[in-house]
Amino acid sequence: MKNIIAFAGSNSKNSINKELAIYASSLVADVNVNILDLNDFELPLYGIDLEKETGIPDNAHKFLDILKNTDGIILSLAEHNGAYSTAFKNLFDWLTRIEGKMFFNKPMLLMATSPGGRGGLSVLEIAQGRFAFHDATIIEAFSLPFFGNNFSDGKITNEDFDNQLINSVKQFQKQL
Repeated sequence: MKNIIAFAGSNSKNSINKELAIYASSLVADVNVNILDLNDFELPLYGIDLEKETGIPDNAHKFLDILKNTDGIILSLAEHNGAYSTAFKNLFDWLTRIEGKMFFNKPMLLMATSPGGRGGLSVLEIAQGRFAFHDATIIEAFSLPFFGNNFSDGKITNEDFDNQLINSVKQFQKQL
């Protein structure tokens, strides 16, 4: 049986992106799912001086090992001011100091949601452009706008958006 990970690019305890990642992972059939929380991988703010003084923290190595040993990645990015959340960008910076090509060509379902009408499209565009340089194999990208209007009780309530995600998950699953 294949193993996948699902997580949000957020450290919010009530992350809407984590809710979306969990829902998407529940749609993948016949896999073991490991739901990750960035709060379980606390890291100091990356800086070259800190890296030289103390090395790379164990939590960065632990997260990278999880990436290496999974068969697929479901990632839903929080959008803060049109870009990655600080928590995700910090993790990304630490991981790329260990292994520049940190996604290991694993199939990825890349998503974002937000309370607004663009549904995190800005961060998705940034990630699609940047992740390719780090060996991400983005199978599908999905955006859910107006989270509060379109998601309830652990699932997407808008039939059109739900069908879009289901189709994206099917494409992702084919690549596992």
